[in-house]
Amino acid sequence: MSSLLRPLRDGRRALTVLRGGRTAAAALSGVHPVSRRCIIDMSYSAHFMDFNGSSIPSSMKKLVVNKLSPNFREAVSTQTVAVPTPGDADLLVRNRFVGINASDINYSAGRYDPSVKPPFDTGFEGIGEVVGLGLGASSSHTVGDTVAYFGSGAFAEYTVVPVKESVPVPAVKPEFLALLVSGATAYIALKRLGDLVKGETVLVTAAAGGTGQFAVQFAKQAGCHVIGTCSSNEKAGYLKSIGCDRPINYTTEDLAKTLRNEYPQGIDVVYESVGGSVLELAVNSLAKKGRLIVIGFISGYQTASGISPFRGGTLPVKLLQKSASIRGFFLPHFLSDYREALGSMMQMYAKGKLVCEVDCGDLAQEGRFVGLESVFRAVDYMYAGKNLGKVVVEVAPPPVSSSKL
Repeated sequence: MSSLLRPLRDGRRALTVLRGGRTAAAALSGVHPVSRRCIIDMSYSAHFMDFNGSSIPSSMKKLVVNKLSPNFREAVSTQTVAVPTPGDADLLVRNRFVGINASDINYSAGRYDPSVKPPFDTGFEGIGEVVGLGLGASSSHTVGDTVAYFGSGAFAEYTVVPVKESVPVPAVKPEFLALLVSGATAYIALKRLGDLVKGETVLVTAAAGGTGQFAVQFAKQAGCHVIGTCSSNEKAGYLKSIGCDRPINYTTEDLAKTLRNEYPQGIDVVYESVGGSVLELAVNSLAKKGRLIVIGFISGYQTASGISPFRGGTLPVKLLQKSASIRGFFLPHFLSDYREALGSMMQMYAKGKLVCEVDCGDLAQEGRFVGLESVFRAVDYMYAGKNLGKVVVEVAPPPVSSSKL
């Protein structure tokens, strides 16, 4: 039976849909491509899939949490499943890059929502091209659009993303990926909870990491004196390059002694993500009316409890004596601020006013993080403290462009 080509338009670009799952080129030549997938609504009214440009396969790989554990390798496995079909208001995104977050193992341990039981998908952020979309989504998007997203299920070769959770980006660059969680956390936390005042002193722990690098820059933009902790001279050099006034390599300097000697009046704002003894030191180093923002406690995430030991018996007294405060920040509680934060950061990046350092593992022992299976190595790499900037995995290479009929 001959194939039927029918052009569809979504207002911006013509899409060609092929009944029977063959591309236009194949229809003309009579050759059937091997790995094409027939996922077309035969009424031409539910979803559009780009067979010409994307070569959508019949199956894909994704990471799935099968057992609750803070040990990512123990909790997660790679599975081969059918490529999902987008719903009416959804996009099917071919992931090019996905981001690694310290909280990935909190999620795999079931700490965020105890009611969720395995198996479930994992991964918080991705960026790639739209290769399919629902009819409702076609009013604002088209096949070939580049989008980033912040949501669950990013550790996959293809992910269905609701339009409302997607963010249009000018190009598939991993630097944009760094803004979604890491950048937004720093931007919103400092703006809403930091109450930064020009001339204040700000301490950023793990300052050369994914979110720390942004906290340093935003605090500096606010006119503050910025201190940043890190674990190597290379990272200290990077911190200086993005405006950090006093990088402290805690492997060669005594952090407590340095803060006590160089900042006897205390620290006005602390952006803290390490926990344990570092959190205790941060509390003890607060100035009068100081604010300590807890955005995480990575030192304890790999333990059974997820929390590093913290001696807080005298905490109320310490806070009272200094009229100080500790403020927790969890990004999903501030989603009303998200669009403004992302828009502002993207403008700063476009104007060259914001540095987004990404680490794709080029210096890792086994090489660059390429392919979905590299997520496991990337998580280990981050927890070994080897990363400089945001850890990113390249899931797939750029698509090969094809001629249009």
